[in-house]
Amino acid sequence: MLTPETLTAIADELAAAERDRTTVPLLTARHPGMTVEDAYAVQAEWRRRAVAAGRRPVGRKIGLTSKVMQAATGIDEPDYGAIFADMVHENGAVIDHGRFSNVRVEVELAFLLAEPVDGPDATLFDVLRATEYVVPALEILSSRIALEGRTIVDTISDNAAMGAMVHGGRPVRPDDVDLRWVAAMLQRNGSVEESGVAGAVLHHPANGVAWLANKLAAHGDRLEAGELVLAGSFTRPMWVRRGDTVLADYRDLGTITCRFD
Repeated sequence: MLTPETLTAIADELAAAERDRTTVPLLTARHPGMTVEDAYAVQAEWRRRAVAAGRRPVGRKIGLTSKVMQAATGIDEPDYGAIFADMVHENGAVIDHGRFSNVRVEVELAFLLAEPVDGPDATLFDVLRATEYVVPALEILSSRIALEGRTIVDTISDNAAMGAMVHGGRPVRPDDVDLRWVAAMLQRNGSVEESGVAGAVLHHPANGVAWLANKLAAHGDRLEAGELVLAGSFTRPMWVRRGDTVLADYRDLGTITCRFD
């Protein structure tokens, strides 16, 4: 494992990259002994600094939960990151493209929790019991670390590439629909670029939330009531450029749209 001084230096480097809208070289290329636990320690330091600066945590994101996302990144295990209030946008938002680096969009479902979910033995049923609503969501990825050749360690350190999210459409209670079969088509400037079904996320998107609860338990943490959890993408990430309009059509659950200005 890396020394505390090295972990702090990495956190400083990533904070500067976020501030300056730049990317840094792969951490694993420069710190070959860096572990997953080192990466979560860097992320925890980033989250601690954000809270100290007055940012309000509102939830978590889960990444790399579907085969299509693992194939797109070359990483074969999930990860998680933090969501703050200033990352959450309403349907129809105009997003400042220049806030982010390597900007891409993913199609997801977000779970709003009415009760805590504790690991280390949380199950799909625990998640469904604890969930008040499930709502369509878009995740906006922002990578502060070079994309080519990155590993799970790089991604975790980078707050799982979380940039922002947009929620919209029709919230549903988890027993009102079969969440496995929620499908969406993702459009850029009126052209369908990606499509998928939510069952691609670990066979059921609630399994992603259960995975997160169990992973957090290993780090002495848990999912709290009121948190919003992005369960993971069931499409490949779609690149977006300044001026693009994005729309995700979830059929019976409605649509989400945003424009990158």
